[in-house]
Amino acid sequence: MIKYPRIVFIGTTDFAVKSLKKLIELNYLISLVITIPDKFYKNKLIESAVKKIALLYRLPILQPKNLKDQTFLNELKSYKADLQIVVDFRMLPKKVWSLPILGTFNLHASLLPQYRGAAPIQWAIINGETETGLTTFFLDDKIDTGHILLQKKITIGIKETAGNLSNRMAYIGADLVIETVKGLVNKNIKSIPQPKCKNLKIAPKIYRKDCRIDWNLSIDFIFNKIRGFSPYPAAWTLLYLDEYPLQFKIYRSDIIKQIHNKYIKEIIITKSSINIAVKNGYILILEGQIEGRRKMCAIDIINGIKNKKKLYIE
Repeated sequence: MIKYPRIVFIGTTDFAVKSLKKLIELNYLISLVITIPDKFYKNKLIESAVKKIALLYRLPILQPKNLKDQTFLNELKSYKADLQIVVDFRMLPKKVWSLPILGTFNLHASLLPQYRGAAPIQWAIINGETETGLTTFFLDDKIDTGHILLQKKITIGIKETAGNLSNRMAYIGADLVIETVKGLVNKNIKSIPQPKCKNLKIAPKIYRKDCRIDWNLSIDFIFNKIRGFSPYPAAWTLLYLDEYPLQFKIYRSDIIKQIHNKYIKEIIITKSSINIAVKNGYILILEGQIEGRRKMCAIDIINGIKNKKKLYIE
């Protein structure tokens, strides 16, 4: 039995950081951290959230551009990992995930096999789910299809945004990672194949076009879309101010369900509220950002547009 496994942690985002920090706090041996290469944005070096934590704790770091590069593979082998843990990273080749004796497992933010893909939290909210969960599973040669180790169900709040849910799930996920490590070390977890489902829902990568709001759709779908894309990349529409179209991102909203005689997309502005007419009700804008301006609450947005002669959305 391997009592104190040498662990290689592979991840990128703040979601992954919660698991890495939990492993460190519990004195697990993190022999190596793998994350994405640094990027330059506006002449500023951008490091991944996982790299920042690895530097803070003085952990060895590899940032391969090519996961099949032989130099990288040779260096990875030199760490002689017993177990590899993946949280929020790209697909690994077999030459990487097959190395450790205990295997390589991934933490995924859904109850697999539902919502396989890059954005499970966002799509679960957009589709109006009231429940989601977390899954740890062994990697194989396909995306999110490996044998399941552990799962944890989580309720989605009726007004919860993707950002809030992701943060909450990251902490729960860190505990599930620890439970999975313990189970693999103690050999008391039995992996099982993912069940076959006829109606699989997917969670593909999100593109800008996915985030544009179609105001002709149902009030619930629009509300869920705003929640699902908040805070990033944010649902958006085109806001015309005196004929000039500007991207208007909406971060927080609410709904009023009622029959009305307004036309779809009509904007109703009061001293403290911005309401957009949709089928069977109104979308209330609570927080948004007009292109070229800072993120603002409804009252501040109103103060910035109240003198415009023409105001409409597309």
